[in-house]
Amino acid sequence: MLDAALKSQLQTYLERLTLPIELAASLDDSEASRELEALLGEIAALSGRITVVRADDDARRPSFEIRRAGTGIGVRFAGLPLGHEFTSLVLALLQVGGHPPKVEAALLEQVRALDGDFRFETYYSLTCQNCPDVVQALNLMSVVNPRIRHVAIDGARFPAEVEAREILAVPCVFLNGELFGQGRMGLEQILAKLDTNAPARAAASIAAKPAFDVLVVGGGPAGAAAAIYAARKGIRTGVASERFGGQLLDTLGIENFVSVRATEGPQLAGALEQHVREYGVDVMNLQRAESLTPARTPGGEIEVRLGSGASLRSRAVVLAPGARWRTMDVPGESEYRNRGVAYCPHCDGPLFKGKRVAVIGGGNSGVEAAIDLAGIVAEVTLLEFDGKLRADEVLQRKLRSLPNVTVHLNAQTTAVLGDGQRVTALEWRDRGTQQSHRLALEGVFVQIGLLPNTEWLRGVVALSPRGEILVDERGQTSVPGVFAAGDATTTPYKQIVIATGAGATAALAAFDHLVRSSAPAAAVAAA
Repeated sequence: MLDAALKSQLQTYLERLTLPIELAASLDDSEASRELEALLGEIAALSGRITVVRADDDARRPSFEIRRAGTGIGVRFAGLPLGHEFTSLVLALLQVGGHPPKVEAALLEQVRALDGDFRFETYYSLTCQNCPDVVQALNLMSVVNPRIRHVAIDGARFPAEVEAREILAVPCVFLNGELFGQGRMGLEQILAKLDTNAPARAAASIAAKPAFDVLVVGGGPAGAAAAIYAARKGIRTGVASERFGGQLLDTLGIENFVSVRATEGPQLAGALEQHVREYGVDVMNLQRAESLTPARTPGGEIEVRLGSGASLRSRAVVLAPGARWRTMDVPGESEYRNRGVAYCPHCDGPLFKGKRVAVIGGGNSGVEAAIDLAGIVAEVTLLEFDGKLRADEVLQRKLRSLPNVTVHLNAQTTAVLGDGQRVTALEWRDRGTQQSHRLALEGVFVQIGLLPNTEWLRGVVALSPRGEILVDERGQTSVPGVFAAGDATTTPYKQIVIATGAGATAALAAFDHLVRSSAPAAAVAAA
């Protein structure tokens, strides 16, 4: 199942194993079980520390547990963890086999200190770029703390469970049989939900921090670039981010980032964070900015207040809060989010196999979503508010060639309907004839653009009518010492490479502001 190049790469990784592990398989006579048996055999052949045993100790088949020999430590996969989850499989092999994880010691200690028995089940899809973060975090926790158990389940392999538990979005996590969470979660986020004192401790730690020279708000491409360029000047730099990576974490294929022929959003986000941390930047994750108070005197400190109640102070600030998916704001949308209303076709599309879905939006993202979904679902109906599609012509030609796709123009979505548990229909109105229509379906994928995350800046920083931060060619905002970059600004063309360039520009401008300030920080004066 693994090609020669992948086997060679995996064998190199497996040389890091320090402890023997067993791959304990639970199989039946299905083709999927035969595929899993072959996969496990290929993996075991690459390392003398790995053996395969037939356990048949799990009701889900095919499944297997990676066990540290002679201990109760292990993680389980139900299905074949290929696609986006192959990395999760490799990391699980290494961690169960004794290779230390690249995680902050304080987080590992927090996992060890959790008191209680935790049985996690995560449903994922092989095309979901958000799922590996959750799977890998819970796998790591089960290796570090033996009272934590985790099984990662390929929802497509176990459709009866998905149907019974009414799972319409992945990743979907259950704890001790009850729904724990849906959507992307990293180790810090999971711990924050389990360890109820963690947010308070984090807030107290943040409140005690001395002032920064440059504080970056946001951890997307613009924020990461700003942090790197600021830190390279030898000044005290911090990043406060709700989730490091921003929109990259929701992006599948990236083929236009200069010098990188092809990558995926989560991989690029991880590389950016690693690069930032290498410069000693103080990265503060899970921190949502709620207000900004300008400096009271020239060269004074700017204050950024966080949702936790703590405040950060800095002589210069780079705003890079990014943007989020625009919602339809119609009745039923919020009620049925993750119960038929979805925003990521790559993640959740496989859960709608053989069903009827609608895609809202006729731009590139909407048409691409319709094309992708057409290969999975029974019927796709694309609704575009405008009188024409706005996607590139090459995408439109592909869309028109698909027999199971219907397109309605001048279509205004008016309501999402459901039975209280899941979506059953969509109502829309023809803007030309004013005639209303009801479309029976099981899923609605919203692809209508982005909104800047700038509500918290209203009345403080000048914004455009669309809510974007007004910036000049240096990234300077209307507030002295406050700069901005990325998708939340008026800079045209929302692209990763443009955001990184704008972040670098804003950081250099912030440094120049510090140098020219009447009260520069000691580090700046020394520079």
